[in-house]
Amino acid sequence: MLIGENLHIISKKTKEAISNRDCNYVINNVKNQLKNDVKTVDLNIGPAKGVLQGSLKWLIELLDGKFDINYSLDTTNIAEMKEGFSCLKNPQNAFLNSSSADDEKLALTTEIISQYDANLIALTMNAQLGIPKTPEERLELAFNIIEKTTLANIDNSKVWIDPLILPICVAQEQALVSLDTIRMIKESFEPEVKTLVGLSNISNGCPSELRADINRVFLALALGCGLDGAIVDAFDTKTIEVYNVIKAQKANGKVDALYLKLYETMQNFGDVSDIEYDKDDKEQHKIIRCAQIILNKEIYSHSFI
Repeated sequence: MLIGENLHIISKKTKEAISNRDCNYVINNVKNQLKNDVKTVDLNIGPAKGVLQGSLKWLIELLDGKFDINYSLDTTNIAEMKEGFSCLKNPQNAFLNSSSADDEKLALTTEIISQYDANLIALTMNAQLGIPKTPEERLELAFNIIEKTTLANIDNSKVWIDPLILPICVAQEQALVSLDTIRMIKESFEPEVKTLVGLSNISNGCPSELRADINRVFLALALGCGLDGAIVDAFDTKTIEVYNVIKAQKANGKVDALYLKLYETMQNFGDVSDIEYDKDDKEQHKIIRCAQIILNKEIYSHSFI
């Protein structure tokens, strides 16, 4: 399951468009995301202060009904979040993005989820620990989250745990921690809990020409570990293609076949070093180097390819 990340106030143009209630900009942005068959769009308005106050309601009233899509409501402003959910035609299909594992935040967000039977994206972090450094600590926070959602009568199928990804160029070893956390979460709950990541976080801070490749390789590896969903750049056609190749289990060429091998290797707890590929093919070589770095087998540098 993919969520498009491209309507986000981190983008100066998007922030200005939402602030100025620019209908054409927003509609064209969503249309372009849908071209790559993304079915859910993240509406990220941040803290929604000042001119952005009321913008989540405006976005939903503008878009809901015009497109056959679902929404991820993304704001730290709980009042805006509540107002947004109250405007949705099908809130049961929407996502609340997101809650930490802190009791106070969980209490506020689970109240909304319970009211609308919506989906909750919950982060394995809290104020005390920040982002834990080990899979075991992140799993413990996942257990805390599920304890609270269960008490609120929220079905596990409605909970999407985000194991959190740190940038590969800042904390290389944490990429493998995130993958291990996905495995552990998928194995630890009955009924099963879903997992979701913000894919572009893995390549934050990397040179722009490397980011998409790192994202795609991480996606293939994470899907092999049991990942259920990702927040992605919906304008990146090749990343969507990698997702679709793995989903369909059908390769359209040698590069696609290599992504499938990465997926299968992780699924079978294998070693990426054992994968056979054309070492004279620059694209395949780059993919394997990315995988080795993500799995902490080689040292990352901006010039690693």
